Amino acid sequence: MSVMAKSEIELPEGYRPNEDTEEFMNPRQKEYFRRKLMAWKDEILRESRSTLSNLQEDIGALPDLADRASTETDRALELRARDRQRKLISKIEAALRRIEEGEYGYCEETGEPISLARLDARPVATMSLEAQERHERSERVHRDD
Repeated sequence: MSVMAKSEIELPEGYRPNEDTEEFMNPRQKEYFRRKLMAWKDEILRESRSTLSNLQEDIGALPDLADRASTETDRALELRARDRQRKLISKIEAALRRIEEGEYGYCEETGEPISLARLDARPVATMSLEAQERHERSERVHRDD
């Protein structure tokens, strides 16, 4: 599907995907999730630019060692948060690719549709709730600690 074709899909104002009245992952639903993912990605990138400008401020001018240490701790926490956001952007981009490839919304483990409510809450979800819970239980069992 070309970029031009995507923009031709109209979504009524306030549109929400509905499992009861629509075919799963019809063009409207795909466009809804594509827009949701793009808006999320844009928001993260805006926040990252803000963080970058904050990190570029000179803290060497802080005369108090405790203030400087506190600021360094805040910066370290912010960088960790940004690293999580970077990983999230990768997941968002993967979800956008799945939309393009027609694989979005289907559980990678079972192939079954992921509920629209789950996708709306977590648009990067790759597994149904049941499969995700099984996966997490299995991880807990195999954890070394």
